[in-house]
Amino acid sequence: MIATIIPDVRNHYPVLLNEIISIIAPQYGGTFIDCTFGQGGYTKKILNFEKTKVIALDRDLESLKKAEEIQKKYENRFLFKNIKFSELDNLKLKKENIKGVIFDLGYSYTQIKDPQKGLSFETIGELNMKMGINDFSAKEVINVLEKKELAQIFKYFGDEKDSNRIAHNIVEDRATREITTEELVRIIESSKRKKKRKTHSATKVFQALRIFVNKEISELIHGLINAAKVVKKDGIIAVVTFHSLEDKIVKYFFKSLSENKSVSRYMPKGEEKINLFKSLNKKPIVPSEKEIQENPPSRSAKLRYVIKKEDFYDFETDIMDKFDHLIKIENLSKKL
Repeated sequence: MIATIIPDVRNHYPVLLNEIISIIAPQYGGTFIDCTFGQGGYTKKILNFEKTKVIALDRDLESLKKAEEIQKKYENRFLFKNIKFSELDNLKLKKENIKGVIFDLGYSYTQIKDPQKGLSFETIGELNMKMGINDFSAKEVINVLEKKELAQIFKYFGDEKDSNRIAHNIVEDRATREITTEELVRIIESSKRKKKRKTHSATKVFQALRIFVNKEISELIHGLINAAKVVKKDGIIAVVTFHSLEDKIVKYFFKSLSENKSVSRYMPKGEEKINLFKSLNKKPIVPSEKEIQENPPSRSAKLRYVIKKEDFYDFETDIMDKFDHLIKIENLSKKL
């Protein structure tokens, strides 16, 4: 996932904030789930409206510091949980009037610049990339998985055209030396066929490793499914993505339940299938020119949202089958 980066962390704001607020309409009250709390940008804006409550989730424990600041100001209207958003259905939400569930799938400036996390190819030292609540690091991926497996990760999670060459050279080099962040960047640069490019040569491989280490494919899929369960009728699910793989998953999930009639698993047999979601925009919402000028990395952001048409909890979806090939690659982590 590509980071929501800005030039000055003191001026941090989440991408497409005004558009999100316009869509979820917190001025009418209700409970909102901020699935990617981060620096708390969406949460703080929502809590400015008096009749709102926010349940914020983040797997990164570093977010707790910002959460504690907000907790002091909005003691009775804010709750923070250090969990993955795929687990949001485990929260006790039956009595909550969930009007909106929001996902911002970008990394924050502070996360990217944190040398302990090792998310950036500019980091010096040991490979990491763990965002919290992880089972393994990028170091284990690079040093344990076979050439073919590494190539699959780079190709399908990073759209890296030179995936085979890079994987081959990693396996060759790791036999004689430890692969650090700097060493991995060197291997990638020496493996690339085209030397002139707009983005850094290591961008796609590092994206792929971040996705793999944090199991972002299954996280997103389960997060979307569980968001659909907990949001109430007429509530909103809104997702900001930063690369094509994320957007493809979100687009398919929303479209399949908006245009292809589905059904609750507990609906009596013979009942007519209905579209569970209503989608008002076929194309994603993108940042304005003004926002892109103020925050250049926001240019890759895409916002999609749907409205829940009926009250249902469990339902049929084929999204796991649709992206089974990606989940199988993710499951290579069982070897670590």
